[in-house]
Amino acid sequence: MRQVVSYIRVSTGQQGKSGLGIEAQRAAIARFAEAEGCEVVAEHVEVETGKGTDALDRRPVLAAALAQARKGKAAVVVAKLCRLSRDVAFISGLMAQRVPFIVAELGADADPFMLHIYAALAEKERHLISDRTRAALAAKKAQGAKLGNRTNLNEARAKSATANKAGADAFAANVLPVVRQIQASGATTLRAIAEALNARGIRTARGGAWYSSTVGNLLARVSEV
Repeated sequence: MRQVVSYIRVSTGQQGKSGLGIEAQRAAIARFAEAEGCEVVAEHVEVETGKGTDALDRRPVLAAALAQARKGKAAVVVAKLCRLSRDVAFISGLMAQRVPFIVAELGADADPFMLHIYAALAEKERHLISDRTRAALAAKKAQGAKLGNRTNLNEARAKSATANKAGADAFAANVLPVVRQIQASGATTLRAIAEALNARGIRTARGGAWYSSTVGNLLARVSEV
């Protein structure tokens, strides 16, 4: 029986309604594993955006899934390709990790070439949506419409701060299992944990290296959540 490591990602709390929620992805992967005779040996769940070619630096859970799959000579399975990314360069970077990927909705026979093709189509669709949105906003502005809500600046700032805090909390929660694993292996000081995180290629929320202070801040944040 082929062993696989499942990876589930949501970027917002609203994605359950679009069929991309955690339970929907978990169910799709379970159906695929049963149909293909695969054994899901581990599950990794992450709350993080998939945008950008540097997304792997901001997705420590995906990095952990890759490491576990590589060590166990297993494949990483996702429900939909967009749960990895809609960015072709990012998909190409994942292929260079030498860990096989399976996309449940595409089937077990979709090879890396096909994944690149589907990723290119998804990236094109994302650009078209972005272009149409900008064109619509430009047309409204040309007609004299005032874009944005200038009367609720304080409210907008408060929402932004709340969103930033939620993002930081989610990142800390994602990294925590990796930190606990490192601690269980014998690294007990903040410096030792930071060195282990850096050795694994896991970056901070801002894409930088780990230090004793950043590890301490992360653990303090998790204890407050």
